[in-house]
Amino acid sequence: MGATKWSTAFGAAGLVLVAVAASATAQGQTPHARLAGRVVLTNTDNGRTVPASSGGDVEIRLTHIRERGFTYTWTAPQSADSAVLGHASDATYPSGDATAVFHAASPGTATVTAQRRCLPDPGSLCPLLVETWKVTIEVK
Repeated sequence: MGATKWSTAFGAAGLVLVAVAASATAQGQTPHARLAGRVVLTNTDNGRTVPASSGGDVEIRLTHIRERGFTYTWTAPQSADSAVLGHASDATYPSGDATAVFHAASPGTATVTAQRRCLPDPGSLCPLLVETWKVTIEVK
């Protein structure tokens, strides 16, 4: 194929991807929010109420933030109601990222929280604050 045909094919594929992402965003979800019965949440979902299907999974992916000589790290996300959202796995990483997977065990509402803390570079002092990331999961 010539360069023009390839560029047209890639341009059309890009438009399809943009349309899918725009549709998901218009429905109140990020493009990656639902993957085969799994709800995936990230830093930007803080404060949201999110639906989940009973029997499905909720995955949390929190990424560290690095700015002005500080690294803001996450604790492992925790569910406030294990009867509704049962703990399947979690991990924290040296980079400051944290992940967790919860199983939507029964209908109801549960909150998931994690804390973001500051780790200073040598010779720096952190602000004295701990930020809480929180989502409410409504299992139906």
